[in-house]
Amino acid sequence: MFVLVEMRDTVRIPPWSFQRPLNEAVAEELNKKLANKVVYNVGLCICLYDITKLEDSYIFPGDGASHTKVHFRYVVFHPFLDEILLGKIKGCSAEGVHVSLGFFDDILIPPESLQQPAKFDEAEQVWVWEYETDEGTHDLYMDQGEEIRFRVTDEVFVDTSPSGPSADKEAPGTGAAAAPPAGAEDAAQQKESPYTLIGSVSEPGLGLLSWWNN
Repeated sequence: MFVLVEMRDTVRIPPWSFQRPLNEAVAEELNKKLANKVVYNVGLCICLYDITKLEDSYIFPGDGASHTKVHFRYVVFHPFLDEILLGKIKGCSAEGVHVSLGFFDDILIPPESLQQPAKFDEAEQVWVWEYETDEGTHDLYMDQGEEIRFRVTDEVFVDTSPSGPSADKEAPGTGAAAAPPAGAEDAAQQKESPYTLIGSVSEPGLGLLSWWNN
């Protein structure tokens, strides 16, 4: 679930931190920059583990701060594929079951990866496993807050770095710009997750813990 990743970066130390030990000042700046941030194709950064090398520090003209190239190791949340994790159901939608680990919420179990047969109850906004027994079919609800065990089957990284201005510009002399298509503003406001895990509970032994404990 957690891995150590070797990284390097140039850290800027402001003048008011010069009286502090360099290692301490660098560690604080690295945690400010990386903690609780997703690094593309790396994972969710948790905290600094250690600093392995400090190179020479420089002060550039016009900037009173020092700049130091640092080699360090960082604790990163990045589960491997097929790893089994334990989380809680955050909610359900037509897209599937949304799961939270407490510190990480972007986990989706799609409908095809649920125990089958399964159906989505529109009224209750919850997924239901239609569990078949000798006595008939029982509806087992995947309620919010229930603990669930799932297998990591895929991961999705999205580059959310700021992009440049749109290539489509208003032509000279055309007056007011054309109105955006319906729903474009809502789509632009939707924040895309930079890191999402895809899970599965379709195998025996996975799913809600309360089912297997009863």
